[in-house]
Amino acid sequence: MSTRTAYTRNLDLKNGVVEMSHGGGGRAMSQLIEQLFGDAFANDILAQGNDQAAFELPRGKVVMSTDSFVISPLFFPGGNIGNLAVHGTVNDVALSGGQPLYLTAGFILEEGFPLKDLKTIVDSMAHAAHEAGVYIVTGDTKVVERGHGDGVYINTTGIGVITDDIHISGERAQPGDKILINGYVGDHGVAIMSLREGLGFEASVQSDCANLNGLIGDMVKAIPDIHVMRDPTRGGLAATLNEIARQSGVGMMLNEPDIPIRDQVRGACEILGLDPLYVANEGKLLAICPEDQAETLLHAMQAHPLGKRAAIIGTIIEDANSFVQLKTGFGGTRVVDWIAGEQLPRIC
Repeated sequence: MSTRTAYTRNLDLKNGVVEMSHGGGGRAMSQLIEQLFGDAFANDILAQGNDQAAFELPRGKVVMSTDSFVISPLFFPGGNIGNLAVHGTVNDVALSGGQPLYLTAGFILEEGFPLKDLKTIVDSMAHAAHEAGVYIVTGDTKVVERGHGDGVYINTTGIGVITDDIHISGERAQPGDKILINGYVGDHGVAIMSLREGLGFEASVQSDCANLNGLIGDMVKAIPDIHVMRDPTRGGLAATLNEIARQSGVGMMLNEPDIPIRDQVRGACEILGLDPLYVANEGKLLAICPEDQAETLLHAMQAHPLGKRAAIIGTIIEDANSFVQLKTGFGGTRVVDWIAGEQLPRIC
């Protein structure tokens, strides 16, 4: 996209706004795509300018994931909807043990949305993709009338490859396996709540939004036989572990003192009457591996910047009911059940 048509004027990225014509398929739409998306996401595949992307894949099984992002507010401590849309899908592909390679990006823009804010979002996507080593190779743009879109919605689809010797899947958890997490839980949800509720935690709690593929690569290299990996996003730790327990037909016993939670996150959750185990994360992963390999995996995680606070937080047990249980700091035990309803909507 290095050659531009000579339009009468360039996009006004300082004071301009999204207009209905930007989604109308004409000159204004072409200008938006070339001067904003094309410049930010520039690569040889995107520059082909077709309605699809053609590329070669390395040998191996293809891994694919898609996600839509409707977070409110669009900008939050530690990130925005743009880098979140890249991190979220890159992580979903990487958690298979595979290598993310390419992304698509679909935008639904609301009429009147400031172009300077859109540029900030797009630039953050480009930066996140560069950090993750992936290319945004095709996409789509739609514009809806004022009042019908809440600014920006983004959909991303990721494609990657996984070698035949790696088999990480939610049904592979076995009794005796250990459960690990790579750091503090609940940061993302509290960062969002701090803005919505005016709690004043903005300076001390930031979203953990991050690309995890580098950490995951180190983990798989250290322990190829990781049984399960998954990111505890919506519904937090509790929902994700319940999903895995049901999928594998096992139970889980967590140890509350071992679960890393910031004091600020605990305090915010107490104020709002929430349980940190149900609060969303965007830069965390759960890993389940054989007991005799857990310490090796833990050390590999702790050696990476995104795993410094990694911990072993529980054990897989036999349980026909697939309950997730928690040994509390007071010596009791409680069931960590599925979330009832939605604690915090529009979290990602």
